[in-house]
Amino acid sequence: MQSPGTPADDPVIDLHDVDLTLGDGASRVHVLKKISLQVARGTSVGLVGPSGSGKSTLLMVLGGLERPDSGEVIVEGRSLAAMNEDELAAFRGRRIGIVFQSFHLLANMTALENVAVPLELAGEEGAFDHAASELAAVGLGDRLDHYPGQLSGGEQQRVALARALAPSPAILIADEPTGNLDDATGGQIADLLFTKQRERGTTLVLVTHDRRLAARCERTIALNSGEIESQRAPRKISA
Repeated sequence: MQSPGTPADDPVIDLHDVDLTLGDGASRVHVLKKISLQVARGTSVGLVGPSGSGKSTLLMVLGGLERPDSGEVIVEGRSLAAMNEDELAAFRGRRIGIVFQSFHLLANMTALENVAVPLELAGEEGAFDHAASELAAVGLGDRLDHYPGQLSGGEQQRVALARALAPSPAILIADEPTGNLDDATGGQIADLLFTKQRERGTTLVLVTHDRRLAARCERTIALNSGEIESQRAPRKISA
């Protein structure tokens, strides 16, 4: 059953009746069904649900990586539908940081280059100094010149987090950020993710199968078959 989004006095994310179908013919799937949702600025939200429930697709929609068939997606007061692809890419690069399960680092670039090059392409002066500072902030100040293949999975995810945070985005979206890591390393990445989110006042939207990780968010939203099934403010679980 569809549940309305929790009202927010200052919603940084505002979705109204978002609907999306993917695929063609027999493979056509109604992935999101009239989703309405508001997320307050500076809060953390966990999206949970079974595989195929639509949670990762919802994350891609609010991050501007997937356009819905209908409905409205407002981020920081701006309609994503009103932007062309170049405008959307520029907006996303400045205001939305993204962390994926599989890191998505460029293998032929060092950790420093993976963080600095997107900043440089966006026209930032001192991009490499800024990138070095961001990598130091996630505990990789001594790994700047290492390539992804020379880094552990946890270190690669730290690089990805530094890259996502470097433009000082209003929103950080993370899709199973600990999914490829062992429990101990995943716990370290989760601690770092929530610490940086609080320090910077960033809005965090997190997709996870791990209920314990979701419970660290201020709010959890459960999806099922493309609809919001329930949402609650979970009991806090210490790191």
